[in-house]
Amino acid sequence: MLKKNVLEKIITGCKSNDRQAQGELYKLFSRKMFGMCLYYTKDYTAAEDGVQEGFLKVFEKIKQYKGKGSFEGWLRRVILNTIVARYRKENRLYAVAEIADYMQDSGYESIISEITAKDLLKIIQQLSPQYRMVFSMYAIDGYPHKEIAKTLGISVSTSKSNLSRARAILQEKVRKEFQTSKVKKKEIC
Repeated sequence: MLKKNVLEKIITGCKSNDRQAQGELYKLFSRKMFGMCLYYTKDYTAAEDGVQEGFLKVFEKIKQYKGKGSFEGWLRRVILNTIVARYRKENRLYAVAEIADYMQDSGYESIISEITAKDLLKIIQQLSPQYRMVFSMYAIDGYPHKEIAKTLGISVSTSKSNLSRARAILQEKVRKEFQTSKVKKKEIC
C-alpha cells in the first residue's frame, strides 16, 4: 500500500514536470489503467495506446488536481476522458433501436459457470466501438446514462439503446461461443 505522503511527493514532482516523478507515477498506476483501458478498446495494442495517450494528458493536466478526493479516481477519469475523446473523434454513436426490441430471456445461465474474466473481456472487445464504450461505462464503471450521454455527446435514449443492443450482442456471442465449446468437449469425450 502506497503511503499518502509518498504519492503527494510524486504528484508534486509531476506538477513540476520532473521526469523521474512522472516515471514513478506511471509505474504506480499504468497496470491498473491498462486493465481499465482493455474494457474500452478493441485489443491490447489499443489499450496500450490509450494508457500512453492518457498519461500524457494526465501530465498535461496534473496541475488541475487540487488534492481533493481520490487521486486515483481523478487519474482514472482523465484517462477515460482521453479514450472517450479518441473514440468520439473516430466513431459516431447512433441510436440503434428501442430497448424493448432487445428485452428477451437470456437463456445462458448454465454458461455463466464456465466463462472467465478473460473470456468475457475478449467478447467485449469484439463489440463495435460505440457499443463497447457505452457498455463499459455503464456495466463496468457504473456511470449513469445521463453522464454517459453527456460524456459521449449523445442522447440518454441513445445511451440506453446502445447498452441494450450491446447486451443482446454479448449474450448471443457468449451463447454461441460456449455452446460451441460444450459441443466440442462432448465430441472429444
